[in-house]
Amino acid sequence: MPTPNKMKFATKRNNLNLRVAAGHFATGNRHSNYYIDVVTQKTRLSEAKAVAEELRSYYYADTIVDTILCIDGTEVIGTCLAESLTKADFINMNAHKTIYVVTPEIVNGSQIVFRDNIVPMIKDKHVMILAVSVASGKTVETAVDAVKYYGGMISGIASIFSTKEECSGYPVRSVFNPNDIPGYESYPAHECPLCKEGKKIDALINSHGFSKL
Repeated sequence: MPTPNKMKFATKRNNLNLRVAAGHFATGNRHSNYYIDVVTQKTRLSEAKAVAEELRSYYYADTIVDTILCIDGTEVIGTCLAESLTKADFINMNAHKTIYVVTPEIVNGSQIVFRDNIVPMIKDKHVMILAVSVASGKTVETAVDAVKYYGGMISGIASIFSTKEECSGYPVRSVFNPNDIPGYESYPAHECPLCKEGKKIDALINSHGFSKL
């Protein structure tokens, strides 16, 4: 974690915690007073399964999911979620009893493309978009546009952490939200009060982690 002001918030699951650090942090277009560390949720199997189980509760009974589109390195969670949604002991709206788990290809910095052999997993399919976090929503919006461009239908947007309740007109379901972090704030970079107060940035952050300054 990038600063000494570390905190860990317990959840109802023993193998799932919310790890944060207080300070001044910057993404490409936003600043916040907390860094939310979700690396272990993305990479540690037990925590990825716990995240998947939390997200499954929003979708398993009444949502068709043919494909999970994993952005921000959420493939482990996506695989666990696909397995959970297709368990025989749960109600499953997916007619084929199986789910594709795919990762988008990013070109020109931000444009999403799907190669010809991947397109059949998107076209005419019900696609869930799975992200690490939804803050500005720009990455998810790009994913929504790409799915629609290739002929897919959005069945849901899910994330580990989200500051938004909807994105591109679709509800966002998340494991954690700002209510779980006392005093959490996020601002457009040019409106950041921490910058106006002259407080230096502690670290640059993105879905991969942090880099101290």
